[in-house]
Amino acid sequence: MIRTIITPDNQDLSIHVPESYIGKEVEVLLYVLDEVDQMEKKSPKKSSDFRGALKLTEEQYQDFQQHIKDIRNEWDGDI
Repeated sequence: MIRTIITPDNQDLSIHVPESYIGKEVEVLLYVLDEVDQMEKKSPKKSSDFRGALKLTEEQYQDFQQHIKDIRNEWDGDI
């Protein structure tokens, strides 16, 4: 694998392909590092970010909570 970072001085770019790569599929990516940095700076979602996303009625919420308790209790039993 060859990885390098360059700063082009014009719109044309030429790359040298090693002889061992000839006849093989090669992936070429071109992106600006600033853009990658911005994407990485986005904070990952936390479970609290999804609070209220289901928009359940009180009855549906209670039913859902009971279902979760039942599922968790199954793990306490012998197999």
